[in-house]
Parts: sequence; C-alpha cells; structure tokens
Amino acid sequence: MFKEFKKFIMTGNVIDLAVAVLLAGAMGLVVKGFVSDIMMPIIGHFASGLDFADMKIVLDQAIFAADGTVIKAENAIMYGQWINTIINLIIVGFVLFLIVKAYNKTKTPPAPAAPKGPTELDILKEIRDALKK
Repeated sequence: MFKEFKKFIMTGNVIDLAVAVLLAGAMGLVVKGFVSDIMMPIIGHFASGLDFADMKIVLDQAIFAADGTVIKAENAIMYGQWINTIINLIIVGFVLFLIVKAYNKTKTPPAPAAPKGPTELDILKEIRDALKK
C-alpha cells in the first residue's frame, strides 16, 4: 500500500497540481493586495473619497453602556464589502484573461494539415473520362 501511495504521489499530475495550488494561493495574495492597496484607493478617489467597505444598511443600531462598552452590536447589511468582492472578481478575471492570452501567444501554432490527395471517386471519374476519349 505504501508503494502504491508513493507511486501515486510521485506522478507528474499530482506534483503539477500541488504546484498549481501553491501558485494560485500566492497569486491570490498578490491580486488581493493589488486590489485592496492600489485599485480600491483609485476607485475611491474617483468616487469622491467613498470607501465601499463602509457602505451598509443598518438594521439595528448598536446599544452602548454609559461607560462606552457595547451591550448589543450593530446589525447591518454590509453591501459595501460585497461591492469590493465584485470589483475584486472583475480584476482577477481580467488578470487571468491577460495571463491566458499571453500564454496562448507563446504556444506554437499547429502544423498545417498535409494537402489531401484526390478521393477514390475523383480517380474513378478521371478513369471514366479517359476511357470515353
């Protein structure tokens, strides 16, 4: 059983998958940093300084004690976080599109198909026409 497991783990597909998962995690962190640290401030600037993460619909206000401690937390629909997630998805999709497009340019085009010769029917027609002459 150990030998079978070792053979399974050492196949190229499993190692390729492991590398892909690790790279995807790292790529996710890079894209998340790009979106949150670079793109969202730019988008917020053009939206008059609006931070989407702060956008919400408050259903129940928070209740505070006299000393300022929270007795009951605020209940709100945080739709701004959802907008951030949608923007993140669009940017990730665009980055992946550019990566795939660049990868497709590096691939060599398939060799052109060899020209096809005459079919059996064409040869028979030529023989028929030659016999008529």
